[in-house]
Amino acid sequence: MSPDLTKNETEKHGPGGAPYTNEAAGGENYNTISYMVESLHEEGVIWTGSDDGLVHVTKDGGQNWANVTPSNVPDGIVNSIEVSPHDTATAYVVVMRYKSMDLNSHIFKTSNYGQTWTRIVNGITGEHTFTRVVRADPKRKGLLYAGTETGLFISLDDGRNWQAFQLNLPIVPINDLVIQDNDLVAATAGRSFWILDDLGAIQNIDAPKAPVRIFQPKDTYLIFGSSSDKPRPGLGDNPKSGVTIDYYLDKPSDSTDLFLEVFQGNKLLRSYSNEKPKDFKTWPGGPSKPQVLPSKKGYNRFTWNFRKEDLPSIEKVFVFGGHSGSTVGPGEYTLKLTLDKLTSETRVNVLANPKINAELGDYAAQQELLDAIETALRNMHQSVNEMRSAKTQLNSYKTLLEDNADAAALIEKGDALLKRITSWEENLIQPKQKTFQDVINYNNKLNAQLIHLKGYVDVAEPKVTKGAQERWGDLQKDWQVYEQERKAIIDEEMNAYNTMYKTLGLPAVIMSNE
Repeated sequence: MSPDLTKNETEKHGPGGAPYTNEAAGGENYNTISYMVESLHEEGVIWTGSDDGLVHVTKDGGQNWANVTPSNVPDGIVNSIEVSPHDTATAYVVVMRYKSMDLNSHIFKTSNYGQTWTRIVNGITGEHTFTRVVRADPKRKGLLYAGTETGLFISLDDGRNWQAFQLNLPIVPINDLVIQDNDLVAATAGRSFWILDDLGAIQNIDAPKAPVRIFQPKDTYLIFGSSSDKPRPGLGDNPKSGVTIDYYLDKPSDSTDLFLEVFQGNKLLRSYSNEKPKDFKTWPGGPSKPQVLPSKKGYNRFTWNFRKEDLPSIEKVFVFGGHSGSTVGPGEYTLKLTLDKLTSETRVNVLANPKINAELGDYAAQQELLDAIETALRNMHQSVNEMRSAKTQLNSYKTLLEDNADAAALIEKGDALLKRITSWEENLIQPKQKTFQDVINYNNKLNAQLIHLKGYVDVAEPKVTKGAQERWGDLQKDWQVYEQERKAIIDEEMNAYNTMYKTLGLPAVIMSNE
């Protein structure tokens, strides 16, 4: 479909043909096509580049070819040709001349199918920093990425100026770049693949700076599992499971209030802040330390792990399965970032895992059951904490009033109330468990049964089994019994105790006899 699109310098086809040294491995083949790419826009438009520096283009599927080689490149390897995703006539060509001992960058841009070229290398500096590949951002016109012998560069103005964009990428040759699902993937020489997750912030990096701005995350698949939080020498890390969120702050907010809230419609599902937890306590089977929002000046990144708010903990009570809230289902969620009184909002689409064979109705039924289980658990744990507070107060009054003869009946009623609360509590939680193996020694109570059911339902496969539905029905009936008991304790026993306390005319603050 073409004539010879190289210089066809026969004197360089033998062993040791200049400018390459013969190593008997075949890599010295000269006058060959080194790159070919089709137009993204027009059928029949094809670009080629050769390892001796020629660039050709055809607009009719190969019937006719035009030599459009930039005039100021004597030779070299055409290592990449990038057709602009925004303009049919625009292309970017990278020529490497390091085998001719030229370690400079040679990047050319045309906006008229190669009739004229502009050299665009300003800012790509540093020893041995010759460019190997250029890619154009498919969403933002004029945003370019260049892979060089020593790392990554970006241009925000279509190549007129470049700047290093290394981040945590090692100093390494970048052989190729590709943009997949709005992630930038770099193939390096000897240092594995590197992926810059979600280019949304970079695509908006020169937008007018607001005091606080959250960028719209890319559509994110609901995939369970996560990367290890601990560095693993020599091994790569999978991306974190969840929605990666980028945001900008015009000042560090260590001393100010920064909040991130996740909504589904008007329902608040999860909230985070930049405040480090004070007096945080945990224990075996206790709550995990809350995540803290990064809040440095400039660009920040945080991952919402698809989960709803954590369950409330009960002090010193071991919870097998953890306190994490359940995972959300596919749908649209609102992300609201608040700095002091300034807010910025965006939305994100959480997409169903395409490898899971399920209907949206399956996810809806799963979420309905998970919400019901979590509502019961939240009410249960909060009720136990409230009852424990009441028990502490009753014991305190008992100690303070034990020498007061007029309060004997009140103390007796308090003892009866303590006994009833303790009996109620012992049916809901098992405080004797201290490790995951203690279930052998001490039976699980109602909250553990619900947490186990929650874990059974909260999985990647959303279809709720009949067994899970029946189990929820049984546990729900049990919880309703204890809800009624709690109501009776408050409405009857506690009210009677409080009435008696008032009748005795006891002071609100009681000084110890000691």
